[in-house]
Order: sequence, then C-alpha cells, then structure tokens
Amino acid sequence: MNIFETLGQYLQFPFVQYALIVGVLIALCSSLLGVTLVLKRYSFIGDGLSHVAFGAMAVAGIVGLTNDIVIVLPVTVLCAILLLRGGTKARIMGDAAVAMISVGALAVGYLLLNIFTPSSNLAGDVCTVLFGTTSILTLTQTEVWLCAAISVAVILLYIFFYNKIFAVTFDETFARATGVRTRAHNIAIAAIIAVIIVLAMELVGSLLISALVIFPALAAMRVFKNFRAVVICSAVLSVCCAVLGILASIVWSTPVGSTIVAADIVAFGAFFLVGLILGRRKKTA
Repeated sequence: MNIFETLGQYLQFPFVQYALIVGVLIALCSSLLGVTLVLKRYSFIGDGLSHVAFGAMAVAGIVGLTNDIVIVLPVTVLCAILLLRGGTKARIMGDAAVAMISVGALAVGYLLLNIFTPSSNLAGDVCTVLFGTTSILTLTQTEVWLCAAISVAVILLYIFFYNKIFAVTFDETFARATGVRTRAHNIAIAAIIAVIIVLAMELVGSLLISALVIFPALAAMRVFKNFRAVVICSAVLSVCCAVLGILASIVWSTPVGSTIVAADIVAFGAFFLVGLILGRRKKTA
C-alpha cells in the first residue's frame, strides 16, 4: 500500500478531519499575528506567554478543574496585555519582561506540580504539555466548533483592523499623531495573541508555539518586501506546513507538534535559498 492510499484511508476518519480543521485554523491565526510580532521585535513573546499558560495549567490541574481554559485564558491574556500595552515605550524593557515572565511562570508551574500533583507520571505529564499531545487526534465536534468560532473571530478582527494594525506595526508615533489609539490596538493585539497561544498549546505544546508564529513570517520576509504580500505568503505557508505536518505525523506516528515545526523549518530553508538567489539576480541586473 503506497502513501497516498494510506492517507486516503486515514482521511475518512472524523478525528483526522477534525485535526486538520483545527490545525489549519490555528496555523492561519498564528501566521497573521506573527508578521506583526516579528516586525515589532516581539518574536519571543509567543514563547513567554506559552510558559505563562503552562504555569496556569499547573494551577488548574492542582485545583482540579476539568476545563483548564477557565484559568489559562484569562491569565495568559492579562500577561500579554502587561507585556504589549506600552507600545514603543514598553519596548525598552520588552525583552527583559518577556524573559522574566517566561522563566518565572515555567519554574513556578513545575514547582507547584512537584509539590501538589497526585499524578504518578509527572515527567510524562510535563513533557506532554511542553511538546504537545495527541489530543489533537481526540477532538470532539464541540471543541472543533469552538476553535472554528474563535479562529473566525480572530481573522475577521484582523481584516477589519488591518490598516490600524499596519500603522501600529511600523510607526506607533506617527499612528498616534494621526489619531490612531495605539495603546488600545496594542492591547487588542495582545489579547488575540494570547487566545491563539492557548489554542495552539493543544497542537504543538508550549515550547514549540513560537515556531508557528516566527518561521512562516521570517520565511515570507526572505522573498517578499511588501507587508500585505508577506502576510498572505506567511498565512499560506503556515497552513501548508500544518497540513503536511499533521498528515506526516499520522502516517509515520511521529509527534504532531514536532512534525509541524520540522515542516516549518524545511520551508524556511527553502525560502531562505530563494531569497539569496533573488538577491543575487538583483545585484547582477
């Protein structure tokens, strides 16, 4: 049986279809905001907020909540707002703030799990949260609809506020002078990023979330210089890598998150080479 026949059989199962839908939506949302984060030099915020979410998940597990999103989402949104609400002024201490929150949340979360968790497989539980799980393959229809609704809301907000996001991304001072409420838009961007990160934790794990945000954006920037072209290319590339990663992980029984990230790395390498070739042609022209 060849690989295409195998994929054809797997695609008939609802759990594979659900995984692809959620994976595509998360990858699309991550790539849209990823361009803004990279240009604002906040590429690492995804990693920092994912560690915050890990700490919140540890607290939710200790409290015994069956739905940990009740704690994880508000805490992550709050930390995202604290990191991004200051705009240009906050960027002076941005890297230090991200590092402090990231390391602190990760350490406190792991400490709390060690002290209070009743699990007999702590190392396995922590590894699952950090590097992703196979829960993407056990999604219910309700969870898929919830993810779809949130993702559609994120995409619509991005399209509706595209011009404002563009202005805030490149020059907050000029945007503020033209009447744009930069602080409010920074808060909105922070909240959306936090929601995306919480959703993505189920797909790739907390340590690999930054890959969904950074790699597609950086790859697109190697070839395109126009903001809109970069956003579109980043979105298409991220979705393609997510689909290929999920299908490859199902066929070869590899970790879902790591496989998607590997696909992103390969794509970045290919775009990097294309960018070098195009750059040399322009110099010789």
